Amino acid sequence: MINALKEKISEYFVGKEEVVTNLLICLLSGGHVLLEDVPGVGKTTLARTLAGAMSCDFGRIQFTPDTLPGDVTGTSVYNMKTGEFSYKEGAIMHQVILADEINRTSPKTQASLLEAMAERQVTVDGKTYPLPAPFIVIATQNPVEFLGTYPLPEAQMDRFMMKLSIGYPDDAEEIRLAKNFLSGKTVEKATPVCTAEDILRMRSEVEKVHLSDGVTAYAREIISITREDDNFVLGASPRAMLALIRASQAKAYITGRDFVKPDDVKAVTVNVLHHRLSLTSEAKMRKENVDRLLTGLVLKAKIPME
Repeated sequence: MINALKEKISEYFVGKEEVVTNLLICLLSGGHVLLEDVPGVGKTTLARTLAGAMSCDFGRIQFTPDTLPGDVTGTSVYNMKTGEFSYKEGAIMHQVILADEINRTSPKTQASLLEAMAERQVTVDGKTYPLPAPFIVIATQNPVEFLGTYPLPEAQMDRFMMKLSIGYPDDAEEIRLAKNFLSGKTVEKATPVCTAEDILRMRSEVEKVHLSDGVTAYAREIISITREDDNFVLGASPRAMLALIRASQAKAYITGRDFVKPDDVKAVTVNVLHHRLSLTSEAKMRKENVDRLLTGLVLKAKIPME
């Protein structure tokens, strides 16, 4: 089923197999994804194709400077006939949410996603409303140096399991993309290959993937090393360690194993941690790179022998 998902997504989202694999890791881990890249490289297409391939309800929130928190979570509307307030659903009430250009809206509106992403529910006027399952937020943002962007606060960055970058396609992929366009092959015509129930079943199977004490300690050591490194303002949080463990389980599951190897942890470390770490001003002056530093730190962790 995972291979079928990959093939279906690749029909419409051309190239970048590693990005698709990492997206599926987040989906099966119950995590959320932040896609940061320049406009026009297929971020929206990827989100829409995933929803269509899973036969899941898709919702899009186009964030702008005047988007309000109530537009996201919903509001209470007064009914003059009954004299009572009723809940009017916001755009968040879908299984797959595309939070498009999330860093173009105000921090207050950005924060309206926090409860939904962490607890799969929203609270409006003191009442809590559960979100449909499976629930995943795929947020897109333009690089922070672009005009009209607000940097996401650290607390919200920590809610995303992975931050991915798509990049430009190569020559062959771009030609294939042009052929799809000319033939009228659009995301709206994508047919599903699985259901929401299938995704929930696979999520429960991912949770059962065995993680030995040695591999758990290995993941914990990587997190600890980031906290001791002088290049970072703050190290990775305990939530980051839990995300690293769950993503490692999903990586092993997608590979076809029912146990996690240290290589699974290594494979997901950079994508899980790089958006959670901020460089110090001294490190920025030295033009350090978070991904490069993380790759070096992983090599310092002691690989378990078991």
